[in-house]
Amino acid sequence: MSTTTSGAAQPVKTREAPGAPRTRGGPKRSMGVQNAAGWLFSTPFLVLFTVFMAFPILATLLMSFTDFGLRNVTRPFEANFVGFDNYTDLFGDEKFLRSLFNTAYFVVVGVPLTIALGLVVAVLLNNGVDRARTFFRVGFYAPVVTTIVAVAVVWRFVLDPSDGLVAGLFSEVGLTAPDFLGSETLAMPSMIAMVVWRNVGTVMVLFIAGLQAIPTEVREAARLDGASLWQEFRGITVPLLRPTLLYATVITTIGYLNVFEEPFVMTQGGPSDSTLTVSLNMYREGFNFFHMGYASAMAYVLFVVIMGITVLQLRLLKDNTE
Repeated sequence: MSTTTSGAAQPVKTREAPGAPRTRGGPKRSMGVQNAAGWLFSTPFLVLFTVFMAFPILATLLMSFTDFGLRNVTRPFEANFVGFDNYTDLFGDEKFLRSLFNTAYFVVVGVPLTIALGLVVAVLLNNGVDRARTFFRVGFYAPVVTTIVAVAVVWRFVLDPSDGLVAGLFSEVGLTAPDFLGSETLAMPSMIAMVVWRNVGTVMVLFIAGLQAIPTEVREAARLDGASLWQEFRGITVPLLRPTLLYATVITTIGYLNVFEEPFVMTQGGPSDSTLTVSLNMYREGFNFFHMGYASAMAYVLFVVIMGITVLQLRLLKDNTE
């Protein structure tokens, strides 16, 4: 005995929920509408980025291969193409080489000091200080949110050899204060001290966030095993802070390679170019002497240096974080 079906199976019809939006054209049309809306909302940013970032960057790159000067501000297309002459001239320019050395000195001394002091302050505020912890955190971070120019002006007054605060302290003990900003040997260390003081707060905040992310169980297990505070810090805290250390080191190095406001306000690059940095030298060439093509080449040399150091730091420190 056999059974036969009287007809093909009918597809089951689903009813849309009341009030549900209908999309004509299916998922592809819906995706297209979403993409169009995304581009529409992104348009203001893209226009501003193109006009104020992308175009100047491209124009500066092209300018670095020309002798663009003051005469070409109103007639930019009359600038002469000089090829790589600006770049080759840089490495024969004693002032540029001096500024490159000063910037390297600033970074080599300033970055480790900033990272080390920021870590010490973060550990103390996270573990060693119980009362008024918020007050101390705000106090260390206050210089970060203060205008760089205002900080530099205050430090110029503090270090003034005749009427400054430091001069007053020296006179109390019968000594004469050295001219910190007028000495070729003391000007750069004095500026580094000011910059480190100002930026410790930023690094401190990063390290406090990293310290609070370390599980308390790990610390408690180490203490139960008899680890001392130094062993706990060296064997647990520092290894678990390596991602934070990587980030803090990279952003601090980039910032110090671009240092400009501090020497511009405090020393104007003096005395005898002992505090002349690449950024300040670039500003002088471009806006004081109007050698804009030469200054543009200087900017791209600094860009390549920053990129190279950043990549090197990421490779060296990232290997230790994995």
